[in-house]
Amino acid sequence: MKKYLSEFIGTFALVFFGTGAIIVDEISQGKITHLGVSICFGLIVMAMIYALGEKSGAHLNPAVTISFWAHGNFPAKGIAPYIISQLSGALIASVVLKALFPVSISLGATIPSGSILQSFMLEFLLTFFLMLVILSVATGSKEQGLFAGIAIGSVILLEAIFGGPISGASMNPARSLAPAIVSGNIHQVWIYIVAPIGGALLATAFHKLIR
Repeated sequence: MKKYLSEFIGTFALVFFGTGAIIVDEISQGKITHLGVSICFGLIVMAMIYALGEKSGAHLNPAVTISFWAHGNFPAKGIAPYIISQLSGALIASVVLKALFPVSISLGATIPSGSILQSFMLEFLLTFFLMLVILSVATGSKEQGLFAGIAIGSVILLEAIFGGPISGASMNPARSLAPAIVSGNIHQVWIYIVAPIGGALLATAFHKLIR
């Protein structure tokens, strides 16, 4: 239960601070800026890895959990409880943000600014490289070394800066699904479920190949 609670709290924090930054940027007419939003996502993931990594591995992402299982670093029986904890934390964070900022229309939901194919491929590739880094510095249940949080947080920051204006740079089904459900922007949310999981699984296969 400590692991599940850690995933719940960690994913809550990710969605609260990450999508919360998008919302505040929206209602403050851009005072946070795209770069600021990207930094918020990178910093909160890094912080949660250091705060919760020893308990649950700080997956905070169903695609990461599935990828660790496919890699052989995570037990199959833990997949459903982890994903339920992640989705619950993300949903409650979006509900809290809706209560705090009722004027926000999207609640930080990831919505493609270009074509569906463009956003799908971008999310697929962004998650591929993110998962490749994660597999190199972490295991299924505990983070390895002092620099795991810095490495993973930095990749998220980099990819959010690069891909954010086009696809939203979600790389995380829980992060996208929660604000989509609470705000009602569910029409294209499948992109942010299928593409990250596919990209993470490809990274797993590639990591096994090069190792």
